[in-house]
Amino acid sequence: MALFRTKKAAVTAATAVLALALSACGGSGGGGGSTESAGASAPYTVASNVSLTGSPTFDKIKSSGKIRIGVKQDQPGLGFLDAATGEYSGFDIEIAKWVAASLGYSKDKIEFKPIPSANRESAIQNGDIDYYVGTYSITDARKKQIDFAGPYFITGQGLLVKKSNTTINSDKDLAGKTVCSATGSTPLQNIQKNYPNTQARAFDTYSQCVDALKNGQVDAVTTDQAILIGYASQDPDNLKVVGPTFTTEKYGVGVTKGDTALRKFVNDMFTNGKDTWQKIYDSTLGKSGTKVEQPAVDNY
Repeated sequence: MALFRTKKAAVTAATAVLALALSACGGSGGGGGSTESAGASAPYTVASNVSLTGSPTFDKIKSSGKIRIGVKQDQPGLGFLDAATGEYSGFDIEIAKWVAASLGYSKDKIEFKPIPSANRESAIQNGDIDYYVGTYSITDARKKQIDFAGPYFITGQGLLVKKSNTTINSDKDLAGKTVCSATGSTPLQNIQKNYPNTQARAFDTYSQCVDALKNGQVDAVTTDQAILIGYASQDPDNLKVVGPTFTTEKYGVGVTKGDTALRKFVNDMFTNGKDTWQKIYDSTLGKSGTKVEQPAVDNY
């Protein structure tokens, strides 16, 4: 399923209206009553008496009394940290809160931990986080190290360039160009493997790539088009998204390898919570005007 198959004009129009901030969600303490979370962007409830027999992750969560969630902090509209308020916002952040609420833990019991792309598997394997929600593409290589619930969203690799750039209109124009992406990311690996005449440059975060683009150090930034739309919406006078997507990326919730109970719990939450998923999307990425459908989960 291709979710971002809009033509260039439609994508550019979408970037101008993408909302970057969300309402914070509230609620009662973890494991308490079934209490409504506050805010239009948090239409889920905090569950009570949750039991996940056989989940070592959930046992650890109950023991500590809090949930540690790995996220991104530099992706507007998806996972973004407001330095002034200390609040996280975005589609992925709300998905992470929804999972936590379904497990019985409200916002005040959540510890968000920003993890760079290259360190996601190790953070899960080492137990530094309980699960990860942050534009985390499901791949066969990653499934050898961790498990995924989902997918909960599907997008594709795209390109961000300066608005004045007229030479790059799609991935077919990348020969001889320098393209930036995050260290350890699937888009970077795709450029390195399949575009031999293109110079790939890597930074720890996409925001560093965007800075390099603005400074003229690179010709384009590549990652999932959903992420790029968020960056373009921050600076629509100087940045634009070009071309159709040229891969398919399925976002999943990263969990500990072998924690089948937790993975099935989250998959059931996605399957049975289509209305909640839609409300979360509509209050975040959906404000771009782009219509999408929730994908079916992969019960491998």
